[in-house]
Amino acid sequence: MKKSWVLSIIMSFVLLGGVFAPAGSYAAAADDSTTTYSEDEYYEEIDTSEQEPIPTVEEEDFLGYLDQLESAAVYEEKAFNALGGGFYITSSNRKSVFLKLTNTAIPNYTKYVSKLKLIKPQNTELQKIHANLIKGSYTQLEGFQLAKKSVSKTTVNSAVLKQANAKIAAGKKNIEKYQKEFAAYANKLGFDF
Repeated sequence: MKKSWVLSIIMSFVLLGGVFAPAGSYAAAADDSTTTYSEDEYYEEIDTSEQEPIPTVEEEDFLGYLDQLESAAVYEEKAFNALGGGFYITSSNRKSVFLKLTNTAIPNYTKYVSKLKLIKPQNTELQKIHANLIKGSYTQLEGFQLAKKSVSKTTVNSAVLKQANAKIAAGKKNIEKYQKEFAAYANKLGFDF
């Protein structure tokens, strides 16, 4: 997911078997290298003109943003795992859904939204894109809270459940907008998403 020059160096290190191999008789060079032989010496000249460039300030901000998103996503994942990819509420599973929402989904999704609010990208374009994620996630959280309210009594409150579904759907639209804009922004910077 992250592409940076540091990651390239680490991957090169791993691919070489964990040993930094200097250019020499025991290290394979790139295709565009030239080899010079003499009776006493052997050495290779490696073309380093195509090294990965140093990231720009905008790219660094983007990579930092990805790191912060990654730490927040842990809570989102816990919330959705608790719900099992969604929830279909009936009178027979009402109590089970209530407990999942109360004990796991809502607390973890609340932490997720709180962490999202703490992320402050430097780039104004990324700030606007991130605002859609916050808005959509917060709206979904409100939907989860309404869903909890709809199953808190002995019978399912259909009117409140309908409001919950509407909130969750509205939040999903904002998140989809975020995903589309985020992918376009990442592609503009040279990252594939």
